[in-house]
Amino acid sequence: MSRPSAAPHALPAPTGSFALWGDVARPVTLTVADLRHGWEQHRTEVVYDCAKDGPQHHTFVGALLREVVDRTRPGFDPARRKERSRFLLAVNGGDGHHAVLSWAEIDADFGNAPVLLATRVDDEELDSAGTQLVVPSDRCGARYVSAVTGIWIGSCRLPGAPLSAS
Repeated sequence: MSRPSAAPHALPAPTGSFALWGDVARPVTLTVADLRHGWEQHRTEVVYDCAKDGPQHHTFVGALLREVVDRTRPGFDPARRKERSRFLLAVNGGDGHHAVLSWAEIDADFGNAPVLLATRVDDEELDSAGTQLVVPSDRCGARYVSAVTGIWIGSCRLPGAPLSAS
């Protein structure tokens, strides 16, 4: 299994881009244009209910998070479901907002959630604003992270817990 690489805050990603790093074989820095041209674009219409603003209706277009992260080659054996199910993704936004997802939420063998890294919202391109994490199944928008600056991928091991053999 690969070892985590240096965190992107040690070497910040250029404005408008974001880094994927952690327990991956190929850390990478991407832009909205990279997402638009390197992955199939998916469209989703969402309604999330904000506590202060009421229901918000938006249309997002972007790449599936799992497909983007797959390209970094996370440090698990894809054939071992239990190993995959303990991986996490921590997403950081330019405004300091953070969200955490489990690999199982986005994995086709588990939750299969169509979580996006948006390249466009409501027909507005996000090149200058940066990509946005979109979790269409969420009723509220708390895990929608704007201006994504980094995505850390890694396993969740309890302190002192042995590595699983399954």
